[in-house]
Parts: sequence; structure tokens; C-alpha cells
Amino acid sequence: MTSFTPKPEDFALLAQRPSLHHLQRPSMSYWQDAWRRLRRDPKASVSLYLIIALFMITLFGPLLWRVEPAREDLDVISYPPGLRIPALIVTDPVQWPGVHADPAALVPADPNSTQSLAATTTIRVEGEATTQYVRLTWQPVAGAATYLVYRNDHTPEAAGDLGLPLFQTLSAEELSFEDRLQLKPQDYWYTVIASDGVEEASVVTTMKVPVQRALTVSQARERGLDATPGQIVSLGAHPFGTDTLGRDILARVMQGGRVSLFIGIVAPLLFVFMGTVYGGISGYFGGTIDAVMMRVTDFLVALPFLLFMILFRIAFGIGPGESGIVPMMIALVLLSWENTARLVRGQVLQLREEAYVQAALLLGAKPLYLIFRHMIPNTIGPLLVNLTFSIPMAIFTEAFLSFIGMGVAPPTSSWGSMSNDGIKTMVNTPHELLFPALFISVTVLAFNLLGDGLRDALDSRMRSRE
Repeated sequence: MTSFTPKPEDFALLAQRPSLHHLQRPSMSYWQDAWRRLRRDPKASVSLYLIIALFMITLFGPLLWRVEPAREDLDVISYPPGLRIPALIVTDPVQWPGVHADPAALVPADPNSTQSLAATTTIRVEGEATTQYVRLTWQPVAGAATYLVYRNDHTPEAAGDLGLPLFQTLSAEELSFEDRLQLKPQDYWYTVIASDGVEEASVVTTMKVPVQRALTVSQARERGLDATPGQIVSLGAHPFGTDTLGRDILARVMQGGRVSLFIGIVAPLLFVFMGTVYGGISGYFGGTIDAVMMRVTDFLVALPFLLFMILFRIAFGIGPGESGIVPMMIALVLLSWENTARLVRGQVLQLREEAYVQAALLLGAKPLYLIFRHMIPNTIGPLLVNLTFSIPMAIFTEAFLSFIGMGVAPPTSSWGSMSNDGIKTMVNTPHELLFPALFISVTVLAFNLLGDGLRDALDSRMRSRE
């Protein structure tokens, strides 16, 4: 037999070959592999980052957007989303004497004429038409005893579509009117009708008047603006617009997010904890104890949630129009843990037959030690998935109860109560409903997609073997 003597070049060739540890898959724990697979799921990853962003906005957003959510600004009621609100500075209003005709110059009605009154010849706007006031004057009509003034927010299409009746003069000498009734920065159509005291003129005169937003000098000083009459100033930005009381919707959405997310996270944590303990004890002992405990859960499932919500409100002495956060939390915790209990019970029934549990029993382990040390920790994966699906359920429940007036009530804001306020003006100002409803939808969708991703990532049967 010939002997083989290795040479230095043989070791050099061996060093060039890939080592065995380069060919093997790096060692990963169960949670490391689950996190890796969760990041590979685009829907779950985007949802996770979106949830983190929502928490950052609601928790730290008010530190950057320093606008008081409850501050009412009647100058910007129901303002649409915008980054700048221009306003004209005008002098403080004084009593306007108006315009009166000389009684001797008025033309009386012709008693022999069978024709109806003619229309007013001209309508004029005195000065600037602003949200502070609109001053109208018109020419006298022969035979008129009084004049009627109407205002509409669109072009009148018929005699019965003149809009809001604003004023009726006391005599034919009055040829002016000053409108200060809830003016908004928009176009109005003013109509003046002459009347002989019995019948109105068949022909009317209508004038379109664009109204500009304005602040008086004193109002500007109250806001800390150093402005002079005729100057255009900015009243600040409202990226999400304002509501019917002039409150900033962005600030209210961030404040309402704190309330909605607090209820949507704290309540699921509490009832998932209750269900975990209850289901773990029931599944471990089994037999008669398990049967009795499961019948209790069946009974609670049959209880109507809304009825108990009403009973809890009565028990806590909460009347109509008052926030019912505490009874809502209690109702959610007491009536929502059954599914978690059943889930944990099924997991424990499987785990108690495992070899390591039997070995711990032989070593003298107590039941509570086995439940909380060995069994419940091995159900963390399904529990996380269940918790992820329970959070959007709680958020939607809070939004629904607040929407029907049984949850969070003004002045406390939540996404549900804001939606309740916004739906009343949905046709004219849809942004008041759009933003809170959008945040509810995005949050619920993100948690559901994250739950789907967690369910796949935590399933040990789906672990990759590459």
C-alpha cells in the first residue's frame, strides 16, 4: 500500500472550497423566524408601519400642532381644508343710518293703472361686502308702500325660490338694508321686491354679491394681529378644515385618536387576559370543572351587548349627552373574553398531553405552575393573533356606540363622536365626516391585515426550510 503525503498546495485548494457553515442555514429562534417572515409580507409590514405612524400622530402630534381642540373660532365655521385662510381687515362697525328717500320725491301709484308694480331698477352694495356686514341700497319704485329683502345661496329659479326673508321696510322712504345674519365667505343672491301693502310686484330684481371674509380691527388685535383696515391677513392653517363650531379638525382627530385607541387597546388587553386565565384553568383541569366553566361562557355569549351597555350607563348614573367611557370599558371587558377563553382552552387541552408537561408533573409541579409557566406561554402566538383582531373590534364598537350617542359625548372627542357630528352636515361640508371616518377605516383595516400576517408568521408549520 502506497502512503499519501499531503502537500501545501492541497491545503490551499481545500481553503478555496466553501466551508460547511456557509452551506447551512443560519440558526434562528422561533420568534426571529416569525419576524423575518412577517417582514416579507408586504401587507403586514405596511400595516405595522401604519399603526406605528398612527400612534406617533396621536401621541406626539399635539406637541407639534399646538392648536387647542376645544377652541371655537366663529370666523372660520365649517371651513374646508386649507393651508391659509385670508381675511380682510375692516374698521369696527358703527350704526349705519341707511338711505331714505325724500317723501316729496316719491311717485305715488296711479289709481287708474291696472298694471302691477314695476321691479326695482338697481340694487347697489355700499362699501365692501364682507362677513361683518353687507349694506344694500336700491332705487324707489312708483306706487310702492314697502320693500321686502330676500337672500339665497344659489340663483333663484322661481318666485318661490327666493331664499330666506330677511327684512321688510316700514315705509316707502326706506331704501336700504344692512345684513349681518350669519354671513359666510361665499356668493349670495339678494332679491328686493316692491309691494303696495297688499300685493307684491310680479317682476323682481336679484343681484349676486360675493362676500369676503373679514375681521374688524378689534378682532384682529384679540388674535394678536397688528393690522390696519384694508390689509389682507392670514388666520392660520387648517389642513383638515374646521367643524360647525370653528374647531380645528386636525387637532380634534389627534385628540379623538387618543380616546379611541385607548379604549381599543386597553379593553382588549383586559378581556384577553381574563380569557387567557379562565381558558387555561378550564382546559387544564377538564372534566366537570371544564364543562361547568364552558357553560358559563356559552351563557355570556348569548347576552346582548347593547342591552348591558344601557344597564351599565343607568347603574353609573350617566344621563343623555354624557360620556360613557367607563361603562363602555366594563361592558367590553365582561362580555368579550369568551372567544379568548375558548381559544386558550383548546390549546391547553393539546399541551397538557405533551411529554414535557408529564415530566413536570412527575417532578411535582403544581397545576398553577404548569398553567402559567409552561402552557400559557406556549399559546402566545395564537393569543397575539387574537389580540390583534380584538383591537379593531373594540375600536369599531367604540365608534359605533359614540356614533349613536351612547359612548363618548362632546366636548370629549373621539373618532366615533366626530363622525356623529359630521354626518349632520355631510352634504354641505363632507370633510367633517371624511377625516374621522377615514382614520377609523384605516386603523381597523391595518390591524386586520397585521393580524393576518401574524397568523401566518407565527404558524410553525409554515416555517421555511430553505
